[in-house]
Amino acid sequence: MAEPGLAVRRRSCRGSVGKRSRALAQTCAVCSPVARKRLSSGDEGTTCSNDSEEDMFGDYDSFCGNDSLLAQVDEIEHKYLQDKNVDIKAAGDIILGNLQSRVHQDKQDDISTPENMVVLKADKEDDFQMNENDLVDSNQEPSESVLDELPSSQLLYFEKMNELSSGYRKSVGTEERDKCIGSSLDKIRSPLSFCPEAEPRNRTVDVCSDSKCDSLKTESLKDHLKSAMTVNAKAQTLQVSKTKQLKEAVLSEEICVAKKTIESSSVDIGPFYGLPSKVKDLLKQFRGIETLYEWQHNCLMLESLQQRKNLIYSLPTSGGKTLVAEIIILQELLCRQKNVLMILPYVAIVQEKVRGLSSFGIELGFLVEEYAGSKGRFPPIKRRIKKSLYIATIEKGHALVNSLIETERIDDLGLVVVDELHMLGEGSRGATLEITLAKILYTSKNTQIIGMSATLNNVEDLQKFLQAEYYTNNFRPVELKEYVKIRDTIYAVDSKTEKGFTFSRLLNFKYSSNLQKADPDHIIALVTEVIPKYSCLIFCPTKKNCENVASMVCKYLQKEFRAHREKEKQDLIKDLKNIGNGSVCPVLKQTIPFGVAYHHSGLTNDERKSIEEAYSAGILCLLACTATLAAGVNLPARRVILRAPYVASDFLKKNQYKQMIGRAGRAGIDDAGESILIVQEKDRHLVQDLVSSPLENCYSNLLLELTKGMQSLLLSLVGLKIAVTHEEVSNFMCSTLLGVQQQLLSKDKSLSEIIKDGLENLIQKGLLRGRTSEKDHNSKCTLTVTPLGKATYKGSIDLAYCNLLYRELKKGLEGLILESNLHLLYLATPYDMTSNCSPDWMIYLKQFNQLSAAEQKVADVVGVPESFIIKKASGQAIRKNMDSAVVNRLYLTFVLYALLKETNVWSVSEKFNMSRGYVQNLLSSAASFASCVLHFCEELEEFWVYKALLTELTKQLTYCVKTELIPLMEVAGVLEARAKQLYNAGYKTLAHLANANPEILVKVIEHLSRRQAKQIISSAKMLLSEKAEALQEEVEELLKVPTDIPGTY
Repeated sequence: MAEPGLAVRRRSCRGSVGKRSRALAQTCAVCSPVARKRLSSGDEGTTCSNDSEEDMFGDYDSFCGNDSLLAQVDEIEHKYLQDKNVDIKAAGDIILGNLQSRVHQDKQDDISTPENMVVLKADKEDDFQMNENDLVDSNQEPSESVLDELPSSQLLYFEKMNELSSGYRKSVGTEERDKCIGSSLDKIRSPLSFCPEAEPRNRTVDVCSDSKCDSLKTESLKDHLKSAMTVNAKAQTLQVSKTKQLKEAVLSEEICVAKKTIESSSVDIGPFYGLPSKVKDLLKQFRGIETLYEWQHNCLMLESLQQRKNLIYSLPTSGGKTLVAEIIILQELLCRQKNVLMILPYVAIVQEKVRGLSSFGIELGFLVEEYAGSKGRFPPIKRRIKKSLYIATIEKGHALVNSLIETERIDDLGLVVVDELHMLGEGSRGATLEITLAKILYTSKNTQIIGMSATLNNVEDLQKFLQAEYYTNNFRPVELKEYVKIRDTIYAVDSKTEKGFTFSRLLNFKYSSNLQKADPDHIIALVTEVIPKYSCLIFCPTKKNCENVASMVCKYLQKEFRAHREKEKQDLIKDLKNIGNGSVCPVLKQTIPFGVAYHHSGLTNDERKSIEEAYSAGILCLLACTATLAAGVNLPARRVILRAPYVASDFLKKNQYKQMIGRAGRAGIDDAGESILIVQEKDRHLVQDLVSSPLENCYSNLLLELTKGMQSLLLSLVGLKIAVTHEEVSNFMCSTLLGVQQQLLSKDKSLSEIIKDGLENLIQKGLLRGRTSEKDHNSKCTLTVTPLGKATYKGSIDLAYCNLLYRELKKGLEGLILESNLHLLYLATPYDMTSNCSPDWMIYLKQFNQLSAAEQKVADVVGVPESFIIKKASGQAIRKNMDSAVVNRLYLTFVLYALLKETNVWSVSEKFNMSRGYVQNLLSSAASFASCVLHFCEELEEFWVYKALLTELTKQLTYCVKTELIPLMEVAGVLEARAKQLYNAGYKTLAHLANANPEILVKVIEHLSRRQAKQIISSAKMLLSEKAEALQEEVEELLKVPTDIPGTY
């Protein structure tokens, strides 16, 4: 027979019962027990038999004066205690069981039921024949969470009653209940009690002796309840918003549930894919997403994901791949409490993603850290409480992984997400991505890798490399219709037919002879079918072609196009004028009134951002752009036109074609998307092959990119002690994509021989020590990295330039000219941009003559004498051979020097006759390279003097603005023009921006949408939180007591 169990319920009245009316409150004030007692006893307080404190309740069981409850308690208690054979514990159970049933009845008649009620549940016993109404539902078992809500005095009373029945026969269910009550009691036995008066009762009660049992028998249950209610009434209530407490409690509980769900293999994944329901609300609030596509649901429910296996998934562009990745990222951050690395291809996309996810970080309590350009800490700060989402470019992601491996923290990284996975096959960046993923796979068995792409073909190789499952789907939210235009005929692309095309229609547009000459490809006919009502993108082979097409279209558009959103277009021109400090591109000035613009790398970051925002808002309806837009920010269109099947002078690849046409069709706006490829008759057969051919395969670039690929990998493997012998290196290489694709290697050399040659080359360069035996390739000889080798891989310096950089820095120590920062700028000018530089010698000479005598000396020190520049400018023959790389590098240094002095890209680009985009790209590359040189110098003690100098220079190059704007420029997405607007509006610090009101921000800042305002504020809050967390971590580390203090044990 099971022993009676305890059940505790917290009851709260609803509706009118929950909150008393004013009249009721007044009645209570007049008729309160304390007031009435004092009136009847001449203001003399009565004492309680238990604790000698004022009796706040007297004989009343409610504030409305009903004395029935406690009287009945007394009567029932005496009735059942008359039988001396009745076990005291059972008696207590029965008494309170009857009490509960009577209270339940009174509750229906009386509005003033007490808020907290204790109910003891009793099962049927052989010794007692009880009425069904006297029992609480015995199916309800007590839970620790319910008992936790009780005041300490009531929990201690339960413990006393428990101990009285120590000789009583216990069932399995009772033991579990006692354990539950005990755990709740442990929580209240602490020096810090809610009520100091209750301290004597908070002591642990020993197993009762006979005398103690007798005293407890005589103790009135009514008195005990009254004293417990007194303690509860005196307990102080924390002044915290109950709504806020409830929200935090719900979120915390759901995260705990999600955690348990994720850790188990249960099919029940909780409220929202193992995440708090708040995530679903935030997706609706920030993204307007209410439901997921069917494929997204199926992908998230994959068994491989539940088992935390690596996954590659591939869908067409605009299919919603990123949302799936973001949900998996949130699961890792919130449920598994691990850090996450997200690798994206370009700086602009990194910054866009930082802005987009900062809002989620603020709401859900994780940090978003940007690793792009010169931003990012190595190793990252180890957070004790909040987890971090690192959003990085390919190069910065590699450096981050290296730093985590070196500090033995790679297992802190729970998840790595790679967008545009097909970039594994693209040059040096693909080699760096392959190295990063191979290191993660080799050094951590707990880090999950998720890769996604719209253009993958040889998936089997990638699966084998990443040890991953594969999911694919052809879903597109908007149908895509592909067309090809030859002369004035449009054909539909149909891979089922022999030629690949089927006739669709003829163009219906009347061309004059002049228009036919100006627009032989019928671009105006194609764009006027959709604009201005819908949007259109024209992909052009070159930057110059983009500008020409935009100008030509506007020249022949009707004047009615100017009237469409005219005021907003004038505001855009004004905005671009502010960005250019009074200057605006003449082409844009001509085209924007028609709703047309161009978009390519020749624009500054601020200009590109303004044009992208105007296009997204529908102010601009036509963009003439280069292929980089297809791989960059997401700007979809109703119709996409490919001006020619070429990128520069190279014929279009299938991957590039798919990415471009993938921009056609806007989810939720368009019913269908169209792509039209304009083809000349001579390219007809090539285009037929293009549309019918499969996607290009993805091949390893480790060998093609020797210094950034194979040699860089071998150096870091030894430096990080991942592999230090020829045999260990060979084992590692087998786990790379190159190792998977060994059959594609030349028959002249095996992989083992390639490794041996690479290691010997690094030893010859002075980057490694050791030897590889010619007789035995599997030599056990241990390799070690030299200081120069360590500085090279930690600084992410290209091995082609590491020795040159070391020599120049060494030479700089002998006579670094610090009258200005020109000499230091030369050392921070990137080597890889010199090959594309063609100096204008007259400009070169003019800039040289404007330097001071000390600054001119810098040119002599680096090896470019004044006489050489004069002869080149005057067209004279040069007998002495000069290093063109050094000459070009100094010319680029002059550009950077002018930028830092003027902080105006427009004026500098005009001064040097360069495009604005090229100048800004030079600035970004120099900031990144300066950061690399700084890390290089930090590893070599002899270069200690450069550390402080390069730290400040890196900061100047990163922002290139007046000092007061730098705090605002640190916020993701805030560029120079926006920073000036904010500063002039009074938002002068990060704290100002983090605490701004988005509604006010929209009013005082021109051309700022509400969505952009909220993103900027969220990014500022995130950055402020990140800085505060870093300082707090530093404080805690400083105050931490060492565990190895001498003389302590």
